[in-house]
Amino acid sequence: MVRNKVIASLLASSAVVLAATTPAHAGETERAREAISAADARIHTAESLGAAVELPAATATARAALATAREDFADGRRDEAIQDAIHASALADTAIGEVQRRKDKALASAQAAAQNTAANAQDQVNAAQQDAATARQQAQDANARANAAEQAAAESAQEADAARTAAATAQVDTTVTTEHHGATHRSTHKHVVRRSTTVTPSSGSGSGSSDTVTTTTRVNPAQ
Repeated sequence: MVRNKVIASLLASSAVVLAATTPAHAGETERAREAISAADARIHTAESLGAAVELPAATATARAALATAREDFADGRRDEAIQDAIHASALADTAIGEVQRRKDKALASAQAAAQNTAANAQDQVNAAQQDAATARQQAQDANARANAAEQAAAESAQEADAARTAAATAQVDTTVTTEHHGATHRSTHKHVVRRSTTVTPSSGSGSGSSDTVTTTTRVNPAQ
């Protein structure tokens, strides 16, 4: 839209140039009218682009030159009117160019800001994804450690159960040797015990003879 207005303004400027270079027989009056009309169109274009707000001094100067051209035309000074109209058009063209330059600069700044914002947002997304990946890895490591601990605990429990079972079913071999009147009697008993046993040698009486009892105990692990 802005560029279309600029093109239209350039066409109007061309009309001013043509009006200024039209052969003399076309009449100075007509040439002055065309120059004033073209200058007025150029100033309107500048104002529509925002020159009156962004460049109020330049716009006012162009308007003043146009007003002078109209006064010259009204007073019959056709040549002066043409020159003043051309000057007004030139001022309007300068204002249009400056407004367009500022708009292009603002657009470029906005695009750069948008690109920076997008880049920052992408960086944040990448950082969040990296944090998520790190958190997942830490969770996997924690699960692995927990599984290893559970396995170790299970193995310890199995070993404890095996130890208790072995202790409960241990076999004790007891050998008792008795010497009586020169004779020796030896007996072996196998039984399962869960407590200790004390064997006291027996003492003879009356005849002066004595019996000697020897007890040997051996604990065999369960087979």
